[in-house]
Amino acid sequence: MDDAYDWGRIAAANALSDIYAMGATPAIALQIAGWPRDSLPMELLAEVFAGGADVLRRARCTLVGGHSIDDQEPKYGMAVTGIAHPARIVTNGNAKAGDFLILTKPLGSGIISTAIKRDLAAPQQQREAVDMMTALNAGAADVMTSIGVHSATDITGFGLIGHLSEITATSGVGAALSLNAIPVIDGVRELAAQGVVPGGSHRNLAAAEDVADLGGIDEVDRLVITDAQTSGGLLMAVPPARAEVLINALESKDDVMVAAVIGEVTDGDRIVVT
Repeated sequence: MDDAYDWGRIAAANALSDIYAMGATPAIALQIAGWPRDSLPMELLAEVFAGGADVLRRARCTLVGGHSIDDQEPKYGMAVTGIAHPARIVTNGNAKAGDFLILTKPLGSGIISTAIKRDLAAPQQQREAVDMMTALNAGAADVMTSIGVHSATDITGFGLIGHLSEITATSGVGAALSLNAIPVIDGVRELAAQGVVPGGSHRNLAAAEDVADLGGIDEVDRLVITDAQTSGGLLMAVPPARAEVLINALESKDDVMVAAVIGEVTDGDRIVVT
């Protein structure tokens, strides 16, 4: 991101996401920064901190300290601690065959971030990507803990297929995804077709071939579903009997961007995308 305030907001939302993915409530955060003090003004770092602090306030999470160092490259992040009842923690290891798979944010933030670096992203794409990455998964977490899901994860650096494969491997199941049901930010496929793809997404695609059958999908769509995300949505495995109630509840939350049924859990051992 070129905007320091947005950069801070995205980093904070991304750090909080792991807490929400387990059905926990963020409690405290420590922030860490590396900053090239001789080449970038400290006022710019203050904007980064302001963005992170605003997101923490939205999450009702308390900043209790941190550490900063002089560094050649700007770095910023948080370590967040959350609270959950032991009996209600949501893990990535309990998905059951027949569960519906529901995703709460569209894909494509990695590709758009790369387009921003190359001055190829349209203003609307930039705004949509920032809105997606700064939206908290708080509402989605609240819904899944109140209604009940078997398993969940957040979609971040390993992409949709990578994080889904953690669910399938840990749960001892497979999955079937419908490509047309997977939400994607407008214009992302066109950018991918131009080769505007981060290196992490290419590595994700190479790894995905070991766990997923993507034979019927073209290269662009393969890169989209393995795109390395920042502060992506939650992916939930929910019993069919609770799916409609869960979707309706998700759609009622202001911070939930989509509530898309993208496939289901199977009794196989691989992820199949058609």
